Amino acid sequence: MEMSSWDEWVELALSKLESMKVLRSLRPIHYSSYPFEIKPKIDHAFKVFDDIRQWDRASVEIEIAESTFNRWLLDVPSSGDDLTCDNADLEGESGSFSKQLRKLLLFSGNDYLGLSSHPMVAKAATKAVQEHGMGPRGSALICGYTTYHRLLESCLAESKNKEDCLLCPTGFSANMAFMTVVGYVGSLSDINKTHLKEGVAIFSDALNHASIIDGIRLAEKQEIVQVFIYRHCDMAHLNVLLSNCMMRKKVVVTDSLFSMDGDFAPMVQLSKLRKKHNFLLVVDDAHGTLVCGKSGGGVPEEFGCSDDVDICIGTLSKAVGCHGGFIACSKKWKQLIQSRGRAFIFSTSTPVPIIAAAHGKLHYVLALKVKYVLVDILIINGDYLAAVVVAKKETWRRKAIWNRVQDFRSLTGIPITSHIISLIVGSEDQALQASRHMLKCGFHITAIRPPTVPPNLCRLRITLSAAHTRNDIRKLTSALSQCISLRESGYFYTNATPKL
Repeated sequence: MEMSSWDEWVELALSKLESMKVLRSLRPIHYSSYPFEIKPKIDHAFKVFDDIRQWDRASVEIEIAESTFNRWLLDVPSSGDDLTCDNADLEGESGSFSKQLRKLLLFSGNDYLGLSSHPMVAKAATKAVQEHGMGPRGSALICGYTTYHRLLESCLAESKNKEDCLLCPTGFSANMAFMTVVGYVGSLSDINKTHLKEGVAIFSDALNHASIIDGIRLAEKQEIVQVFIYRHCDMAHLNVLLSNCMMRKKVVVTDSLFSMDGDFAPMVQLSKLRKKHNFLLVVDDAHGTLVCGKSGGGVPEEFGCSDDVDICIGTLSKAVGCHGGFIACSKKWKQLIQSRGRAFIFSTSTPVPIIAAAHGKLHYVLALKVKYVLVDILIINGDYLAAVVVAKKETWRRKAIWNRVQDFRSLTGIPITSHIISLIVGSEDQALQASRHMLKCGFHITAIRPPTVPPNLCRLRITLSAAHTRNDIRKLTSALSQCISLRESGYFYTNATPKL
């Protein structure tokens, strides 16, 4: 078959997406010089900071090229190939490139604690690069698992109050790996017994993340798996579904903090239902890890339900400000997932410098007990020893982000409950118009449109960071009030439509 035929079919598919207004675009952000110098010879001293510094602001103050800005305003689809400048301009010799850049305040990222640009984190990653390069390149089961990985797993397990932890390349792959293992457990049922009681029943919130949905779809390939979708955070509906289900193996999976709505799962009620129906409770704490809970243990810790969560899945790419995913669980579950979770088995493990940086960031936020971690730190990297002390002093970051939540609430009167703000404005055109207005005002905020959300529930999704200031929130709310009615806009789903 000639390639030209495929070109025609691809063009047809693109035309279809364009007619549906669902073509997505890449809008490149320009990185200027780092806000501090990393010297080749890195000292071993960890420094403690008690408020926002220049490097923290680098996580929310960004620049985009004028060409990117204009194409965004016109909603012109882009594959990231916007014209910028030549190499000479990039180096700033003529000074012309700086005039082609637009400064924006980022209110759409997931770096909730502003840790991605922290100098101590950069030092940890840089030192690892200098000593080990990228580390062994292979899957974790072959050669990609190092003492650095093990140290981070131990740290995450303790922060989530679990026996052990398994690192995955991404949060998406973590959910995929776990759900396929659930399907495998279901396939072990006695085929001679009735399917009414054997197999696995999976109960999923209607608004769970796409990675959970795709993982469930793979699990469904095992004919012994049945899937039930309960209305968003509707515990009465979930209770009815559980009560009517005759299958013995039951799994309830939910986001802890929903990424498109900013509302929390009813953790206390889920814990009560778990005791009543004896199901496996799986929580994706991607947006709650490090931000919620007294010690940053996440949403389950915030609501006092950590012991009732059997499996806690998370990511290192949000509040940790790094990259990767993890599954906090028992040692038995870890051994099963690492043996049958294909998304884990057949993926190259995360590079050592990323793991080193993530470990440093976790210790910056979590007030952990020393225990075995101290021993590992002394063996692997003496630089991390002081981080245990620093972690107890940099609690201002969690306080700062929740202060910004309170600032937004008091300035707008909207009773938001988290650092994720979902302002429903209605139609797709209304959402795009609002996004363009915010762009002109100097804010990086994207319009969330179908198929991510239903057509009549298009919205602006705003995320807050510890690196934002009260003045930033004041400017944000002022600009928002010029394009939408804050008092009348919705901020959560009232009638959720299942995505599965």
